Amino acid sequence: MANTDYSAAVSGVYKGMILLGVVTLIEVGVSLFGKGHLGIDPSPYTWILVLVAIALIVLSLYKAYYIIYEFMHMGHEVQGLRMSVLLPCLLLVWAIIAFFHEGDAWKNRRDDIQERNNFEIQDTPSPQGMIYYHDWDNLG
Repeated sequence: MANTDYSAAVSGVYKGMILLGVVTLIEVGVSLFGKGHLGIDPSPYTWILVLVAIALIVLSLYKAYYIIYEFMHMGHEVQGLRMSVLLPCLLLVWAIIAFFHEGDAWKNRRDDIQERNNFEIQDTPSPQGMIYYHDWDNLG
């Protein structure tokens, strides 16, 4: 990039911005289609929704790749420096996925505990004729 003149650099920036704008417009169109805002409701067809999700992931990854390699100038660096930046980014993506999974597990567990707390067990007489109270809020 250091060997290019100013007008070529400006031209490259504009080409990159136009490319990213077009990819973003495609993402918006795919998202609107996936939500059924374009007159066609794809919700009965799960395979279409899966294709929409995959298309959005691929387009987003392409934009991230392009931004890192062109605007952050990583495409012009040596392999070792590129890997020292990209590998921690992959670990960050893995951490985000792990946190979402863990948060979902906590939410499901909390819902399960709340459901169990709201479950009323009927009073059951003991063999000695005593009543065990399982609903502690209604003891008195």
